[in-house]
Amino acid sequence: MDTKMIETMHKRNGTKEFDKNSNITTEELNAILEDAVTAPSSFNLQHWHFLVFHNDDAKEKLLPVAFGQEKVTDSAATIAVLADKEAYHNIDAAFDPLVEQEVITSEMKTGISSTINKVYENHQAAHDTALVNAGLVSMQIMLAAEARGYDTLAMGGFSGSQLKETFHVSDRYEPVMLISIGEEAWTPAKTPRMGLDQVSTWI
Repeated sequence: MDTKMIETMHKRNGTKEFDKNSNITTEELNAILEDAVTAPSSFNLQHWHFLVFHNDDAKEKLLPVAFGQEKVTDSAATIAVLADKEAYHNIDAAFDPLVEQEVITSEMKTGISSTINKVYENHQAAHDTALVNAGLVSMQIMLAAEARGYDTLAMGGFSGSQLKETFHVSDRYEPVMLISIGEEAWTPAKTPRMGLDQVSTWI
């Protein structure tokens, strides 16, 4: 059993206040995202896009979008996770390498593409699938950051419409959450979790 992974999961906690002097390099942010995108996704279409707010000017522009929450300016960086509602555009990027490696044939890719396009004709299904997959990669961002010694906070308190307008985000994408990364100024108490008898039903 990989106890380090389990320890990382249990150690992670939502940061209440970031150390304003904490820093993170571009290389470290890229490494976190490289780890995060190993998350599973429906048809391997990788329904996500990231806006990375790393420098002070970018974080200041994000502040009003986040309703003035200073965590986005006090943290070392904030990542906005966007759900890709039109991930069917990623078919070639996802499946051409498999054809080249002879994992699948061109005919198999054509059949898979047909199935995907039929699924995405249902816009509600496309929207819901994008949100689910963006949630998966969001959790991996936080765990990858935690494993590298950083603290994180996932925030749903922001204006998605303002984010899209301010940073010229295409309607193809749905803002899901902001994830601030840095070092905590102080360690908050662990928040309690309900018992399994309250959150699980065995059939």
